[in-house]
Amino acid sequence: MKHIKFDVEENGIAVLTLDNADESMNLVSPEFITEFTEAVQRVADDEAITGAIVTSGKKAFMAGADLKFIGSAYDRGMSPHDVVAFCKKPSDMHRLMETCGKPFVCVMNGLALGGGFELALACHYRILVDDPKAVVGLPEVNLGLLPGSGGTQRLPRIVGTETALDVLLSGKTMPPAEALEKGIVDEVVPADKLMDAARAWLATGPDPVKPWDVKGYAPLASFGLLDAKTAITFTMQGPALSAKTYQNYPAPIAIASLVFEGMQLTFDGAQALENKYFARLVTDPVSRNIIRTTFLNKGKNDALEMRPEGVPTYTTRKLGVLGAGMMGAGIAYVAAAAGIEVVLIDATQENADKGKAYSAKVLDKMVDRGKRTRDAADAVLARVTATTDYAQLEGADLVIEAVFEDTGVKADVTKKAAAVIPGTAPFASNTSTLPISTLAEAFVRPEDFIGLHFFSPVDRMALVEVIMGKKTSDATLAKALDFVKQIRKTPIVVNDSRGFYTSRVFQTFIHEGMAMLQEGVLPAMIENAGKMAGMPVGPLQVTDEVSIELPLKICNQAIKEEGDAYTVPVSYKVMDRMMNEFKRPGRKAGAGFFEYPEDGKKHLWKGLAEAFPVAETQPDIEELKKRLLYIQSLETVRCLEEGVLTRPEDGDIGSVLGWAFPTYTGGTMSLIDTVGVAAFVEECDALAAKYGPRFTPSPWLRERAADARKIFA
Repeated sequence: MKHIKFDVEENGIAVLTLDNADESMNLVSPEFITEFTEAVQRVADDEAITGAIVTSGKKAFMAGADLKFIGSAYDRGMSPHDVVAFCKKPSDMHRLMETCGKPFVCVMNGLALGGGFELALACHYRILVDDPKAVVGLPEVNLGLLPGSGGTQRLPRIVGTETALDVLLSGKTMPPAEALEKGIVDEVVPADKLMDAARAWLATGPDPVKPWDVKGYAPLASFGLLDAKTAITFTMQGPALSAKTYQNYPAPIAIASLVFEGMQLTFDGAQALENKYFARLVTDPVSRNIIRTTFLNKGKNDALEMRPEGVPTYTTRKLGVLGAGMMGAGIAYVAAAAGIEVVLIDATQENADKGKAYSAKVLDKMVDRGKRTRDAADAVLARVTATTDYAQLEGADLVIEAVFEDTGVKADVTKKAAAVIPGTAPFASNTSTLPISTLAEAFVRPEDFIGLHFFSPVDRMALVEVIMGKKTSDATLAKALDFVKQIRKTPIVVNDSRGFYTSRVFQTFIHEGMAMLQEGVLPAMIENAGKMAGMPVGPLQVTDEVSIELPLKICNQAIKEEGDAYTVPVSYKVMDRMMNEFKRPGRKAGAGFFEYPEDGKKHLWKGLAEAFPVAETQPDIEELKKRLLYIQSLETVRCLEEGVLTRPEDGDIGSVLGWAFPTYTGGTMSLIDTVGVAAFVEECDALAAKYGPRFTPSPWLRERAADARKIFA
């Protein structure tokens, strides 16, 4: 066998060691299914074999199926019938093991997720190594899918429907202690005791018949709504899921329905139903969108697929961070956590110390939650030096300035750092809007100057927007990408322009929300439309969060620098009035589109109705949702046309990771393919006729619509 090592011990125990010959991780592949089925049949047929241990020759136990195959099923035109046939094979493999008459014990020496954990559930006993990294779970819901090899049916029969639904709907992974507490695994033992524990269990002569295969088996959930507890659980589940997902994500609702229906069927009937539900999700564009952007394309960017060739790998051992405010402090923390020595500089020692204190606060929380030991946390903190002394930047491999968004201030600290750092060290600016090419003028080596736009809070946001200035060299790009990978972030690469990609496109969302307000749309309706479309909060609330002052300042600066060449957003008068007439700049001031009382229960400002009178006729909520999403996709296309973006996948990754554009769409570019380019253009033309030229599709988009070409061909 290629992927499985089959041994039989003297005591009659067969040991099946999973060891994928082609990958570093064990995966559920057609080859594996064939081999494992043969191995199970061999165990069943050999009278000398009394039981079997399933374990792994890798560091981990097993992951799931090949997402490249599943994620492309929609585009390849697989029918639900085709998908049912595809997932029936691993389902039948598990069922064969479960009913073959010999006991199987699963020894998980590392993580077991998705299809790998479904294999474990099909075994008669599960033993997990006592290692916090050895997590188990069924995370398929996070990919727009559900477990398709019996997971939705075995788990509720093992631990009950409530616990099973929590695991299935959250998609969370569990460390050994939690998995044992929930009854998802049967034992947790040290690594050197795993096989002994498995042999000991087999030595007890366990019954190889699962409870659900015993005649008369009938859990309470099998009575459906006739059982009060089951009725309450599932009656509440539907509305709760709809409120959480706004029905944009079909997987959670499918999982809840499948568990409810499946528990009222025989196991074989329930498994057949599971295959059908799985097929329905795989042939839906939502799962394609989520998998393509958040797993496949993100994985390529994490691996630096876009990195220039021929440049040696660059390791940052010492990092200089200029500015110890919120952004600088966050950058310092993630770098120190990645093992990098950090010099954190601010104008005063007090401010520098406050910046370092941020790292201490984050680390203390991790220690309290058991995610780091005290010694490990102290080691991270010791790597941060808070100072006002630029001389300490000597020997730095990279410097990132994260000071106030002012060209003059940034130029001043850039020159101070340039006088100290090595002549080979690249210099980066953490700016969200200021042109990198302009900022590079303050640096003696503009070819070594680049933008690294982090997102707040830095320790929790995965994206870094890497911005190429007009003179930035490929070598500097490669070094910057190596650093982003070193601190375990996901990069996208864009070219210099006002607002770059992320800030430029995100602003269209808040401007459109304010435009609606100016038109007389009910403020609550605007906010609800944003959330129903899949954005985490409505456009008025998020404007309050970033402050109304910021986008107004950006507009005024653009008007000053570009004059008539700059298209003033339709929301300009709203921002101007909120700032200058009503003196309500946003949340930090305690007054914006929302009120922020001391009890913390924010609510829309009652004066909005007087300031922006509500129209007698209100628009359809679906039209509002489209406006908020489509305007972002249109601006992304313009970024691609202008060369700000060079790849559509960066538009998707940047929108999903940068400002939480809804993952069910796949991102701002995938949304267009999901709607259909021709249909999208037609709908945008209708919006343009009604609301103005900002909705007019670009020539590039019209050409694709005319030629029936997709964004992702």
